[in-house]
Amino acid sequence: MSERTKIAAKRHSMYGFSILELMIAMFILVILLSVALPTYQRSVQHARETVLKENLFQMRRAIDQYTADKGKAPEAVDDLKEAGYLREIPVDPVNLEKREWQPVIGEDPNSNEGEQGLVDVKSLAEGSDSEGVAYSDY
Repeated sequence: MSERTKIAAKRHSMYGFSILELMIAMFILVILLSVALPTYQRSVQHARETVLKENLFQMRRAIDQYTADKGKAPEAVDDLKEAGYLREIPVDPVNLEKREWQPVIGEDPNSNEGEQGLVDVKSLAEGSDSEGVAYSDY
């Protein structure tokens, strides 16, 4: 191989990657993304479901504490915040991060006259979780 051919080959290799090398790199990247993206989406959905369960647990606990302390059930979720049982109304992470909940009004267990009050809260989110349980059934 002559000196001139070596210089031409060296110059050619300094221009960058060939289209074949770029296509192979893109193909590997697509394969990695097709594996990672569904795993990421499942973990985000699982985290939202876990936060929803925890928020419902905390609100139900606050309802029970309010009822035990005041001798009557709260009339609305806002009563829990106003009385200091909740610092703020939690968000529903599945229902577009809204602070809206479905109140369940029932008979106040401490009332002798059959008064009504807030006994539970449910999510307003539509659909079901990864195990097939409806969000409204949490």
